[in-house]
Amino acid sequence: MTDPIIGSLLLGWTTLLEYLSEHVVTCLIPAFFIAGAIAAFIQKDAILKYFSPETKKTTSYGIASVSGTVLAVCSCTILPMFAGILKKGSGLGPAITFLYAGPAINILAIVYTAKVLGFDLGVARAVAAVILSIIIGLIMMSLFPQQDEETKKTHAAARRAVMAQADTRPKWVVPAFFIFLVAILLVGTSALDVFYRLLIVYFLSMAVAFLLIYYFTRDEVTEWGLEIWDLTKKIFPILIIGTFALGVLAYFLPPETFKPFIGDNSLPATFLAAIIGAVLYMPTLLEVPVIGTTLGYLSGSMAKGPALALLLTGPSISLPSLLVIYRIIGAKKTLVYAGLVIVFSTIAGFIFGNFL
Repeated sequence: MTDPIIGSLLLGWTTLLEYLSEHVVTCLIPAFFIAGAIAAFIQKDAILKYFSPETKKTTSYGIASVSGTVLAVCSCTILPMFAGILKKGSGLGPAITFLYAGPAINILAIVYTAKVLGFDLGVARAVAAVILSIIIGLIMMSLFPQQDEETKKTHAAARRAVMAQADTRPKWVVPAFFIFLVAILLVGTSALDVFYRLLIVYFLSMAVAFLLIYYFTRDEVTEWGLEIWDLTKKIFPILIIGTFALGVLAYFLPPETFKPFIGDNSLPATFLAAIIGAVLYMPTLLEVPVIGTTLGYLSGSMAKGPALALLLTGPSISLPSLLVIYRIIGAKKTLVYAGLVIVFSTIAGFIFGNFL
């Protein structure tokens, strides 16, 4: 009989090797390049200036719900940005929308979720995060209108100054750059023959290089490299250590342990998953192996409704993040926000599990 310690370590190592071999080269490396480019080349002021209470709601909430792909990587970076945009004059509603959607729809999270847990769950995560973030933001704005009134008075002049700024970069360059990077990711993870994949990726890489040489400065390219390195050193070690630890944990708590509680798409199971996501702190991307391996989504021990509910609550709220949010907006707003996240994430998971 295998010694428990040796057996758990072997399972941890096997789990880690499986994730590395299946997802790193074709999925995570291109995603890190895209996320680094987003951080380096997208003008943050171009988004932040539209969060004002004076901006048309369809514009402010629409941009806030998808701007996590531009500005955010995980909850640890979204929180200081949330505090920053409120301080600069953002309305409470758009700021809350940004806070909820940002961690769930960053490019690394969506790509990794779709690649490991399935395309349907990856798409559901992105779509639900956008829709629910707008709903929660609008409710928060309606419940606490006095904050926006104070913001309008305090930051009117500053907003006009930001709106006057002009973007000098040619409009087609950055979109083309990202199209090429995303195409590399899609081709690299496709089912095409290896020869054709390498050939297409080669020409797409040449197109990226052409744009970098002729349309970006050396400082901008250097900044891109530094952003990629910064993301890698922050996220990749945690992902490796966390995945190994989850494999070890799975030896003592196999996924079947959780099946009686989150193994169906019932409302109690989905609500329990939302609560788990609200309590636990999971660093960026680690929620994917937690759901896939530890809780057993890939082996059938966790149903898809609870899986989506946890994906929607986990990155947005946790006990540590709620303590930070409390210091930013106060206890009453924080409690209301946490309650809305849990309730709407449960509803989304229940609908996804039973009707989609």
